[in-house]
Amino acid sequence: MINKTRVLCATAVLFPLLVNAGTTQDTVSDKVIEKQRAELASNTQGKGYGPQSPRDIDSIQGNNKRIFSEAPDYMEMNLCNIHFHKNAEHKGGEFTKYAGNGDGHGYQSGYKYSGKLTKQELAPLDHEVGASKHGSLYPGDTIEVHYVHSTAQVGPGATLGACLSEANSNPQLRVETQVYVLVNDDKAMSFMELTKLGMKNGLNQALNIPSNTGDPVEYEGSTTGPGYNEKASPLQVSWSVRPKVMKVNINTVGKWLEGNAFDEDHAHGVRNLVINPDLLSADND
Repeated sequence: MINKTRVLCATAVLFPLLVNAGTTQDTVSDKVIEKQRAELASNTQGKGYGPQSPRDIDSIQGNNKRIFSEAPDYMEMNLCNIHFHKNAEHKGGEFTKYAGNGDGHGYQSGYKYSGKLTKQELAPLDHEVGASKHGSLYPGDTIEVHYVHSTAQVGPGATLGACLSEANSNPQLRVETQVYVLVNDDKAMSFMELTKLGMKNGLNQALNIPSNTGDPVEYEGSTTGPGYNEKASPLQVSWSVRPKVMKVNINTVGKWLEGNAFDEDHAHGVRNLVINPDLLSADND
């Protein structure tokens, strides 16, 4: 594995904590986030939970030695779900700018692209993209996309349920992760192409997952999403998080949200970054 940090992360959409991030909510104080982290520590201490996600991918520090089998390479698994979060859940690489504490429920928090964009790339739209009660998507926004894979014999579908089957309710899970920044540029990458589905070697695949955004940091973790801010996720996930950000045409994201195989119509909220060493996987190499 490249950059082996093992901690598995998992997706909020895996359990449909379906929530979108906007820009109109109030921001809670640091004390609210500190209390959530204290609750998470208290609710997990001595109970045998495995490593949690998301984490800082630039750090390999962790004390959680609970081990589970690494999932196979994603190309040997079935793609079962694609969803995304507004702002990156993970921190590191080219997404280290903290968006703030947000509303305390996973919206307006997380991490943003730390690079610079041109005035044209940031030009406002004359229409809404991904509108929900938590806001819309805008040029300059960062999203973290989770391409979820399963060892079960399944096809693409909505939520974690699509990754399980009657014959296999306990498959291995892997999330291939790519952070994108939304730009108002028709020449930028198309989200429709980046999420194009097809069969390859008899397996359901997302055919165009980026391969030019740095060596993925691989680690063992859990599913994510703001529903796990104060409790641990019991699911085990193998994560591969690419450190470089890719620009994507925001209008193609809007088109995808209007109709896709995953019933996705908005961005999901983010889980607080996990910083408790007892809940982060240790570097096993």
